[in-house]
Amino acid sequence: MHPDCRHFRGDIPCRPNKEHGYQCAGCPVYAPVRQRLLIIKLGAIGDVIRTTPLLRRLRQEYPSAYITWLTHTPAILPQDAVDEILKFDFAAVLQLQAREFDIVFNLDKDKEAGALLNTLKATQKFGYALRPYDGVAWPANDLARHKFLTGVFDQLSLQNTKPYVQEIFELCGYEFRGEEYVFDNHADKGYQWPQLPPAGRRVGLNTGCGDRWTTRLWSDEKWVSLITQLQQAGYAPVLLGGAAEEERNQRLQAATGAPYLGHFPLPQFINLLDQMDLVVTQVTMAMHISIALRKPTVLMNNIFNPHEFDLYGRGQIVQPNRECVCFYRGTCKLGTSCMEDLPAEKVLAAVQASLPLASA
Repeated sequence: MHPDCRHFRGDIPCRPNKEHGYQCAGCPVYAPVRQRLLIIKLGAIGDVIRTTPLLRRLRQEYPSAYITWLTHTPAILPQDAVDEILKFDFAAVLQLQAREFDIVFNLDKDKEAGALLNTLKATQKFGYALRPYDGVAWPANDLARHKFLTGVFDQLSLQNTKPYVQEIFELCGYEFRGEEYVFDNHADKGYQWPQLPPAGRRVGLNTGCGDRWTTRLWSDEKWVSLITQLQQAGYAPVLLGGAAEEERNQRLQAATGAPYLGHFPLPQFINLLDQMDLVVTQVTMAMHISIALRKPTVLMNNIFNPHEFDLYGRGQIVQPNRECVCFYRGTCKLGTSCMEDLPAEKVLAAVQASLPLASA
């Protein structure tokens, strides 16, 4: 037997045996594992997505590694890029604590993630641990100090000029070299979109932003103005969103005639977004998906540090004409969100610069 092979299961036949009848002796796809790596990145979904560039570097540094990823949302990870994807639950934690790893990266400051790092057997540990005497999240080493401090002091977070992905790479001991996301567009699922406008010049408009940071919301009037201007300029705007945006998108469709196809399960929504030529969004899961799909992205931002977001040279970040004073706040201190001081014309100009009609 070759129990060191990445295909070896132990409890059931491996896939090469099941599909081709191979046995260990003389197996043509024998792939010995040289290192075992664990990534702990539980959530939120957007942060899981924008951690996937790390996979590219790990595959480069450790081509024979077996990579395990522990998360709350296994479905969002690319199944063919990670050897083992585990959902965070008692069963997963129990078996991980019985194993040994060469390297563990804990990229969450959640107490349960830090506690797990403390209990795992590994030659090297990066990221965040749990301080034993008081249960506070704490850097496992000095590499995690920068990202740790920007997360606990607003002043340092405002001064930060490093994108999130760069911070994650440095926390793990690597220099960020512009590695792209690793992501599945679900093109193999057979989704059909006959209601979409003809291909080209499709501008997806993700109109929501969740219920936590409502200071990011743009009014219906602003969306109607943008949609109308996009249509007049020759673009084909398409309304996007989840269940929370259903009523808003129906209102916007009624007011402008812009297509709204409804809301869908996550894989189908990802594939719908992949049909767009450009995406206009606020800081939401859709923003992370758009960047992961390598779409030009026009990001409307107010309450977050714009340096946090790397659009990989595709698209632009647009902010209100009035400076935001509500850093990471869910309600506006002044009563009316500064997003109302972001004119539709400014967003339109960013769309035109990022997706000129001549290139559509």
